Amino acid sequence: DSSPSADGAITSSLGISVRSGSAKVAFSATRSTNHEPSEMSNRTMTIYFDQVLVNIGNHFDLASSIFVAPRKGIYSFSFHVVKVYNRQTIQVSLMQNGYPVISAFAGDQDVTREAASNGVLLHMEREDKVHLKLERGNLMGGWKYSTFSGFLVFPL
Repeated sequence: DSSPSADGAITSSLGISVRSGSAKVAFSATRSTNHEPSEMSNRTMTIYFDQVLVNIGNHFDLASSIFVAPRKGIYSFSFHVVKVYNRQTIQVSLMQNGYPVISAFAGDQDVTREAASNGVLLHMEREDKVHLKLERGNLMGGWKYSTFSGFLVFPL
C-alpha cells in the first residue's frame, strides 16, 4: 500500500518516503552498424551502441556503452543480438563490474542471421557497472538488430 503526496513522493504504509522522480531509471540502446571485432578501437570486446532510444536518468553512457547504477536496487537487463554470417558462432555476455553474469549463444552453422537473447534481474550497488561483451563472432547492426535495455525495478 502506498499513497502519493503533494511533492511527488510516495509514502508506504510503513512510513517510508521515496521521491518517485529519483527512482525512475531506464535505458534502451541500439546498434545500427555491423560490429566487427577487427575494427574495434579497444581490446575489451565491449559492444558499442550508437543510438539511445530511452535514457531516463541519463545513467547509460553512449560513448562507453556502459550503464552505471545510480543507487542500490534490483535492476532488469535484456539484450538481443544477431550474428552476421553463417558458419560462425556468436557469444555475448552481460558483464557486471567486469565479470560475466549471463551469456547468450547463437551457433547454427547453416543460418545466416540468427539471434541470441537473454535477460536477468540483478542486485546492484550504487556505481556498479553493466555492459555487453562480445566473446566471439560478429554482430549484425544494420536496421538496429542489436539492442540493450535496462531499468530499475525497485530501489533497496
